[in-house]
Amino acid sequence: MKKFIYLTLVVGLTFATSCKKGFLDQVPNDRLTLDETFKTRSTAERFLNNIYSQIPDEFAQRNPDEGRNAGVWTGAADEAEFVWGFNQANNVNIGSWDANTGFVNSYWNNFYRGIRSASFFMANIDKVTEDITPQITVQYKNEARALRAIYYFYLVRAFGPVIILGDNVVEPDAPSEDVQLPRSSMEECVAYIASELEAAAANLPTVAANDNNYGRINKGMALSYRLQAYLLAASPLYNGNTDLASLKNKDGKQLVSQTVDQSKWKRASDAYKAYITQFVPSTYSLYRKNDGAGVFSPYLSCRDLFIDKFNSEVIMSRLDASIEGRQYELTPYHNGKNSETRGSGGLSATQGQVDAFFMANGLSITDAGSGYQTAGTTMYKPVGSPQATETFNQWVNREPRFYVNITYHNSVWLNTTFGNIITEMNNNGNSGKATGGNDYSVTGYIVRKAMGLGNWRENNRPCILYRVGNLFLDYVEALNESTPGDADILIYLNQIRSRAGIPTYGSGAGQIPAPTTQDAMREAIRKERRVELAFENVRYFDTRRWKIAETTDNGPMYGLNVTQNLPAFFTKTVFENRVFTKRHYLFPIPSKDVNSDNLMVQNPGW
Repeated sequence: MKKFIYLTLVVGLTFATSCKKGFLDQVPNDRLTLDETFKTRSTAERFLNNIYSQIPDEFAQRNPDEGRNAGVWTGAADEAEFVWGFNQANNVNIGSWDANTGFVNSYWNNFYRGIRSASFFMANIDKVTEDITPQITVQYKNEARALRAIYYFYLVRAFGPVIILGDNVVEPDAPSEDVQLPRSSMEECVAYIASELEAAAANLPTVAANDNNYGRINKGMALSYRLQAYLLAASPLYNGNTDLASLKNKDGKQLVSQTVDQSKWKRASDAYKAYITQFVPSTYSLYRKNDGAGVFSPYLSCRDLFIDKFNSEVIMSRLDASIEGRQYELTPYHNGKNSETRGSGGLSATQGQVDAFFMANGLSITDAGSGYQTAGTTMYKPVGSPQATETFNQWVNREPRFYVNITYHNSVWLNTTFGNIITEMNNNGNSGKATGGNDYSVTGYIVRKAMGLGNWRENNRPCILYRVGNLFLDYVEALNESTPGDADILIYLNQIRSRAGIPTYGSGAGQIPAPTTQDAMREAIRKERRVELAFENVRYFDTRRWKIAETTDNGPMYGLNVTQNLPAFFTKTVFENRVFTKRHYLFPIPSKDVNSDNLMVQNPGW
């Protein structure tokens, strides 16, 4: 089923903007007047498509301050690092960012632009009389309503409690003193997001009516963000976090609850269960693929999930994504090879993320009996590879997802059009630091997930924003917190492991003993999330909403010794010392908006 974002020409309205009000001055402007824009279905649709354009393009994270709402999430998490110093995720990692930083302002302004435009569209779409039916008008109005709530979710996820504008559109020429607005509380924000998404979903189709509507927001897309908002609200960052006790409006209103409320976990788990009952497997399902002999292949299932752009696992994605740029980052330098197989290898996986992947027997590398080896090499042919190569023993007998996610030294490259290319990441190797100049892996590992099999210059594949694997792992996390021991926890956690081709948790033959306490299960779920959702813009927010980033994202980060050749290359080496303090759990509100709105309060520490 196709579920992609529909984008066309940006068109808006012409307004006088004599007074600048920061994020409130965000109605898009172009050449059309109000009457022209809402006269025909065609011009109204182009305005709506402009609202859709704010959906994040997370493949564009190399340059997050370029208007596509790409975050810093992958490179600023403990799973990865970009080689290039200009990448703003690297500034986040060393604490060199503040309330005036470009991507902070862009993220805030762009989403409020989408919010204001959605409200404006909802207020005016009824004026369209040409070539439109009442049913289409209702659908389009609710698409805008859902998008508005989704953009609030993205804001809250990064900044914490924000200003909820409701249905009112502040006129761009209104005096600044007339638009002084305070932040809503976290619970008010979540309640608004959830209710708006639920109301919009009631008037949206479950599936697209035809090919021309495949990109439009549907019921399942809208309601999936309601779930994520509930999960965020239940998490330690916002559920009784006394570190945010000082986050109050100027009238003393507390913006984040100071008392832990376990019922928020129950609200979340119940909502996830209802969603799964409604949509899985009738609308969405875990992607599974057989090999050429008709036998189920965990490796192909985990790899091609990100290549097969019409698969049933995808709940939300953006079609107009920067896949070519991302594949340039995923393709090693491969000095002397054809341009189709020669990229930069500039998005590196950390040693910590590499170590997080399980062994083929389903155990963590630190578990007794895992079989993990720390030294030596072996001639080894991993799943999915056309040939055996001399492989460092740390990478031998790992689970299929390891080989889907990580390009390591002496592994065979995916594009075999010009023969089997062996990627060499030691200093003088074909993709090493001395060879690549500015294009190399700073850790000795390159992210491979979502890489296609052919030329990296591809421009027609979506960026997945939410999928069934994420849905299941969200559900079991919420369920373990609300109802520990519930049978569904193992059912859905094991579906993820089974698809990945590793032993499931249980007491039967070939299974791994299931965690017996809530704490042990929480750890198991978190380990599974880190592996299954690696490099999908999830880890950044997980470490923050769990309040563990002061440990995971602070201090020395390790890779291999990329300045050396073999065998010294294999030495675990610090590549960066990261800085994370309590203030970094939330983005700062842009300074210009705090300064222009007398009721706006800044996040603690900024």
